[in-house]
Amino acid sequence: MLLAAAVLAVMQAGTSCDAETIRIAAQKTGTLAWELAVIRSHGLDKKANLSIDTVELASPEAGKIALRAGTADVMVSDWPWVSRERSLGAKLQFYPYSSALGAVMVPASSPIKTLADLRGHKLAIAGGAIDKNWLLLQAALKQDGIDLKSQSTIVYGAPPLLAAKTVSGEMDAVLNYWNFCAALEAKGFRRLAGMEDILKKLGTKGRIAMIGYVFDEAWADAHRDTVARFIAMTRAAKEILATSDAEWDAIAPLTGAPDAATLHAYRDRYREGIPRRPVADEEADARVLYRVLAQIGGRELVGNATELDPGTFYQAIPGD
Repeated sequence: MLLAAAVLAVMQAGTSCDAETIRIAAQKTGTLAWELAVIRSHGLDKKANLSIDTVELASPEAGKIALRAGTADVMVSDWPWVSRERSLGAKLQFYPYSSALGAVMVPASSPIKTLADLRGHKLAIAGGAIDKNWLLLQAALKQDGIDLKSQSTIVYGAPPLLAAKTVSGEMDAVLNYWNFCAALEAKGFRRLAGMEDILKKLGTKGRIAMIGYVFDEAWADAHRDTVARFIAMTRAAKEILATSDAEWDAIAPLTGAPDAATLHAYRDRYREGIPRRPVADEEADARVLYRVLAQIGGRELVGNATELDPGTFYQAIPGD
């Protein structure tokens, strides 16, 4: 109730201002599109006196290019990339969007019962050799003397391809992104371990939002009220998705869910990933993980910076 009241207060405060346009770079099939659909259908943009101009993109990389080129004001990406860009001179900032994380998935009947059992098996990794989930999983298991990279057969690939290969039985286990893991759950697959559990082994205190809204620091400084209304608007959309099952039926076509079981899995995992912690707590955990990523991923992942840039997280929203 307090959150709803705060969101409403911020949005109503914005009604005295002229509507401003925010250009949002979003993948047509991404989860941000779900949120934007809720915003439009409930008129949350109008209540916040904002005009949302959606720049549809084919990939996250295209969003990064749009943001850096100045053709978009906001996109969704991760804080390791934002911190790296800041170390290279691009003063971007990050605000938590989702703490929905990936997981290691196995067939329900798999003899693999623990992460240690992955040794000697064929493990599919979504992304590449420096995928953040993969690096963090390796770091956590090395604490137990397990080197999956040398003790297992590792196969890298695109998330949908590896999900399909896991379903067909070509892989013994897969480390994939949260939405693909949810789809596997709907098919009866078992979560061997969620990344949120793995990260606790590395010293985090709670569920951390790895991805967030990203924008230019100078733009945010010049549009503080606009950013505050934007964040309030997105919070309101998240609360609707958190409490209304009917809303999920409405956005079902956008999710690509082939059946009700998959849609419900998307819904439940999305809701788990709605950020609820103070931004300062998010940043503290990010600092811990950044050191791990810098150590195991090296310059190829984080550049020359071994510490999270102190301006990475945006903390100018009242109540954060």
